[in-house]
Order: sequence, then structure tokens, then C-alpha cells
Amino acid sequence: MARFLSRSTRQLYGSQSLLQPQQHAVPTRCFAKEAVPKALKGDEMLKGIFLEVKKKFETAVGVLRKEKITIDPEDPAAVDQYAKVMKTVREKADLFSESQRIQFTIKQRTDGIQDARSYLLALKDIRLKRGLTDELGAEAMMMDALEKVEKDIKKPLMRNDKKGMALLTEEFNKINQKLGIRKEDLPKYEEQLEKKIAKAQLEELKKDALEAMETQKKREEFNDEEMPDVKSLDIRNML
Repeated sequence: MARFLSRSTRQLYGSQSLLQPQQHAVPTRCFAKEAVPKALKGDEMLKGIFLEVKKKFETAVGVLRKEKITIDPEDPAAVDQYAKVMKTVREKADLFSESQRIQFTIKQRTDGIQDARSYLLALKDIRLKRGLTDELGAEAMMMDALEKVEKDIKKPLMRNDKKGMALLTEEFNKINQKLGIRKEDLPKYEEQLEKKIAKAQLEELKKDALEAMETQKKREEFNDEEMPDVKSLDIRNML
């Protein structure tokens, strides 16, 4: 899946906001229910997790039973509709979007990191482990900017150094301008990311459906039966 996400995700990583942890606060509703009270142990904890996952699953299936999905990844309207359905699923089942998942991973992995260099290296590690590519070369530019600032202040840059971080933010602004990235465009990049995911998932659904029909067609009792067009399939009838 990462191959489909890289083009839009790279712009999320290129944003200057990455070095400001307060901007990564994911709405509590996105993950609060996933937290397990510390007092719960063993079977109680597992039961709580199971019931929560079961509830989310049933909510998601409930949405999919009502909404029409057309398995046609080449039709922009079908992709848009599928993206809207999946957004509804996430909202009703209280699930992360891909951008929220990235933000949460960054926040979780970088809590407690004091210096800017370790923070940037942590971001690179997250990107590599998710299989994402840095096609714009933003990481190298960000490290060069950090080198320049640390040379000016003659010491490692700490994230609580307001003056030093202000200098780094200025350098990141220059990088963003050079790459054509604007903070106010982040919602647009997130929407593009979700559409890429929607198209990738529709392609996977189409592939699975075609493989299933080909397997069915090889059975003797179905030799004379014409297989339907994938676009005509209605997932609601199969749930």
C-alpha cells in the first residue's frame, strides 16, 4: 500500500510543523477508546480489547450494508464515493485516517526526544519502516538546515530552545517555499492521500473479485455461466 501513498505523504513530512509537537495533537476521540485502564490485567484487559474491536467492526459493517460501492478504480466518481464511504466508516467506528495514523505514530515515537537532530532521525526511521519514499529530497534539505543552525548557535539544537527553533523554522519555511509546500494546503494533501488509498483499495477489491470469479469459472458446473462485470457487483448483497 505504501507505494500508493508516497506521493502525498511526502508532503505531509515536508511540512515545517513536524518539529512542533504541539501541532500533532490528534483529537482524543480518535484513540481514547483504544486505551486500556492500567488497573485492568490479564483476561479483563483482553476482554475489553475484544469487545471494543467487535464494536468497531460491527459499526463499520453497518455502514457498508447501507452504502453503495462501485468496484471501478478507473472511475474518479467511484473512487470519490468509496473514499466518502470509508470516511463515514472511520467517523462512526472511531478509527484513524491515514494522516491521523501518521501523526499519532510521530507523536508516540518522538515523545521525550529533546534534540532536533534525534527528532528528524526518528521521522526518517518512521518513513523507512512504513515503506515511504522521499522523492523530493526533503529530509536531506531539513538536515542541511539543521546543520546550518547548529553551526550558527555553536551547539546542538534542543527542541526547547525557542530562539534556535525559530531559526530552524525560518530555514524550513525556505525549504517549503522551494518545494511548493504550504501549511494551509495540508487538508488538501490529506484528502489526496485518502483518495489514493481509496483507489488502491478498490484496485485490490477488483483483483480479488476477478480471481474469485476465475476460480469459480474453472469448476465444471460453472463452465457455461457467464461471469458478471465486476462493476455490477453489489457488496451489500454479500455482507
